[in-house]
Amino acid sequence: MTPLPVAAEVTRLFFLPSPRTSLLTSAATFLAFALAAVAQEKSAAPKTLPDLANNPAPAVAAINAALPTIFIAGDSTAARGAGARQQGWAVPFADYFDPAKVNIVNRARGGRSSRTFITEGSWDRLLADLKKDDIVLMQFGHNDGGALNDEPPPPLRARGSIPGLGEETKEIDNVLTRKHEVVRTFGWYMRKMVADAKAKGATPIVLSLTLRNRWEDGKIERGSGRYGQWSFDVAKDAAVPFIDLTNRMADEFDKLGEEKVKALYPQDHTHFNAEGADLHAAMVVAGLKGLRLAPLAEFLSEKGKAVTPERFAWLRLPSAANPKLPSVFLVGDSTVRTGRGDGGLGQWGWGEYLPAHLDLAKVNVVNRAVGGTGVRSFLDTGYWDLVVAKLKPGDVVMIQFGHNDNGARAPLKGIGEEVEERENPTTKQKSPMHTWGWYLRRYLNDARAKGATPVVCSLIPRKTWKDGKIARTSDSHADWARAVAKAEGVAFVDLHEIIARRYDELGPEKVNAFFADERVHTSAAGAELNAACVVSGLKSLPQNPVAAYLKPGA
Repeated sequence: MTPLPVAAEVTRLFFLPSPRTSLLTSAATFLAFALAAVAQEKSAAPKTLPDLANNPAPAVAAINAALPTIFIAGDSTAARGAGARQQGWAVPFADYFDPAKVNIVNRARGGRSSRTFITEGSWDRLLADLKKDDIVLMQFGHNDGGALNDEPPPPLRARGSIPGLGEETKEIDNVLTRKHEVVRTFGWYMRKMVADAKAKGATPIVLSLTLRNRWEDGKIERGSGRYGQWSFDVAKDAAVPFIDLTNRMADEFDKLGEEKVKALYPQDHTHFNAEGADLHAAMVVAGLKGLRLAPLAEFLSEKGKAVTPERFAWLRLPSAANPKLPSVFLVGDSTVRTGRGDGGLGQWGWGEYLPAHLDLAKVNVVNRAVGGTGVRSFLDTGYWDLVVAKLKPGDVVMIQFGHNDNGARAPLKGIGEEVEERENPTTKQKSPMHTWGWYLRRYLNDARAKGATPVVCSLIPRKTWKDGKIARTSDSHADWARAVAKAEGVAFVDLHEIIARRYDELGPEKVNAFFADERVHTSAAGAELNAACVVSGLKSLPQNPVAAYLKPGA
């Protein structure tokens, strides 16, 4: 019989009576075993608890250096598993690509966190094989919430990262490696991998977590802790692509229902079977196709070509950080959120600076504005449907349109019920065209139907001076917004006038610094000023819908 480790034998003898011992084992005997256990713990290599019983190291296959490569860095939810009963999504992921055109190299390893994937050398080995124009999919978080440095008795774990995105550190003597280590935050480790990949000329793509089979009130859990939000923030701050696998899969699993989804997780609540792996893999492919990465379409197999792209993935739209909290949704154009919301071309929308005024422990701020949209096109393209699907009672929706509601794409003028047949200049198809106010009322009605509170904002002013003052528009979008809000009995924030007055006070020279282009898109300083004006406008309302969430002094 293989002898038990001394520590385990001590536990067995002391707590489990057998023919060899009894509950009357003397304290002296137990103490002797305990001392022996301590001696063994100090001299023998500690035992670790793998993420899975079957936790093989990823096979290192030859890489065709003549082809581009898509690498996967992650944990057991992506790594090769035991087979049909438990499988990682990166295994069937390869089936969506043509092996004659691209390498798919799965370096995910079960039980690893963002920290241990780096400290154990897995990241360095991947980096050594990475070359210009390769892609790296990075997905971590399931194991980052564990202990930083577990204590005996074994099995031991020392894989957790410090929660958050900051620069905090903690020095430890690692009980597993027997080495001194400086442990850092989840964000620090993720940023390192992103920066390393970019330095090699590769494209890092950050993914939110796979789903766990946990349900509440008929809805599946959307992510483990805040790792999905932190992953999004890492991608946004580094201006790299992001695939929100968590929320996209949750939408699909909510439709399937708890019983059908349960069958995909026969082993535990975290690890899915081969069918669940393929569903996750297909969603990753859908996200990749939606990112609009130029060469990707050339790499797909017939199976990959059949996947419908996630058409909004390229925008890197945010989701509620904590779905249990109320949310303030922002809807509008590029003056609210420019591009992907990361300051591209030096342009920022005021929606990116509104969170600084609110207590994010009490409320989410979800900036779903999309550049180039108007009051009608935001509806027609489906952006509004995505917001409505997430609205719940107690949420607030702030709506600002007007800048893109001119020319060929403009609705009918005014706020009445008039309607005309108009030809779409792109599709050449005719469809009914309503007034600007008619479309705005659609937002208000949809929001109120979901129990949310709509707030109408007039469009921010352009940097157009007339007689030493910012030019105001009349009988146009700002006035129509005010009129609709009044008629519908909803809150109205006159950003057009509030910001114009502030610009008038500062004068042309100072206001120039608030713009990243000639007269429409604001710089970081301009967006910050406009966000402060938004808060000022909200505070002036008879009933401020975000009063309970404002930071002290905001």
